[in-house]
Amino acid sequence: MIFRIFRKELLDTLRDKRTLMTMLVIPVLVFPITLNVFVEVSKSFEESASEKTMKIGIVGDQSRRFSKQLEQIPKELGPKKILVFKDSADLKKGIESDQIQLGLLVPFNEADLRKTQQTVPLTWLLDASEVGRAERAQQYGASLQAFAEAERLQTLGLRPEQVKPLSINTINCASDKKMVGQLAGGFLPYIFIAFGFIGCMYPAIDLFTGEKERGTLETLLTVPVSRWKILIGKMLVVVCSGMLAATCALIGLFISIEFLDLAANKELLDVIHSVLTPVFILSMFALLLPLVIFFSGVMIPIAIYAKSFKEAQSIITPLNIVMVLPAMIGFFPGIELNLNTTFIPVVNVVLATKELVAGTLSWLYFGSVFGVMCLLAALAIGLSYKQFGKETNILS
Repeated sequence: MIFRIFRKELLDTLRDKRTLMTMLVIPVLVFPITLNVFVEVSKSFEESASEKTMKIGIVGDQSRRFSKQLEQIPKELGPKKILVFKDSADLKKGIESDQIQLGLLVPFNEADLRKTQQTVPLTWLLDASEVGRAERAQQYGASLQAFAEAERLQTLGLRPEQVKPLSINTINCASDKKMVGQLAGGFLPYIFIAFGFIGCMYPAIDLFTGEKERGTLETLLTVPVSRWKILIGKMLVVVCSGMLAATCALIGLFISIEFLDLAANKELLDVIHSVLTPVFILSMFALLLPLVIFFSGVMIPIAIYAKSFKEAQSIITPLNIVMVLPAMIGFFPGIELNLNTTFIPVVNVVLATKELVAGTLSWLYFGSVFGVMCLLAALAIGLSYKQFGKETNILS
């Protein structure tokens, strides 16, 4: 009987174009389209910024020493044009009016400082809100530093290695999977939590509040079937919708990784493929399932209580922020899965998924997180059953 109710409600749900868009089309397409637009726009901005002629204003370069050195910088670092200004006030006005893009302040006693082998302080002025300017200033500054160091060493009659007694190297001992886990592990649970919640929302409202509005819920309750079987049949549709939306979102992300510019990085792609093992996928869905049941168990009592589709939507939509906000914990470094975070709903799933991607999740913590979420899912189901059993909610 539960299966019959489930099948009937699922067919009705799949006939709703809005629900299909939410469950299937949007999750699959959102990442390929978004990432493609993001990559193309970023590439366009970077290319235009690197090809743009950078006008550099200089104040205090009386001997034109730094002007000549800037002109000697290879064109690979971007075309440039040197302009001379009389004081720093004019230099700032030039940047504010976009007459120049970078300003270089040279102290007027630069020649004396250089003769006495003291440090010459150079100051860059720029509008850091503009793309590429800070990077170009850093590159030009590094080139000027290299010119000055080479000249100082030549004056002192020294070789570079004589003033650099140590060469410091850093070796990363973390595996590629662990690095990918730190980078993508916070993003992955955010995806399936957000889309899992959205996938549950519309079916939950339609199957309960919608039926109340249409007057079909009372008719269904006259059938000689236990009320809990009706609830479970409807809840299974809500859970399947959430799981399907989350799965489609992950498929969309995988399509983006496989066919966009990231595919050109074969090493990174190989690491991602090594992460996507059957054990990983099953473990991830094992964490996702009780979470989606918990979401549906939280939404259904609201949908039962609400008197209209609009009222249910206005209550559940802000709840999306409350549920999804903890998923952002995965983006913060230093927060790890431990005895305390294991018992925090949603956060525990995020941190467990992050370690699952990195390959560092112990089975003890995995079982603890799974058990905690199953307990919360059971409590949410109990709350739904309690609300569904109240005649005042059904007949209101």
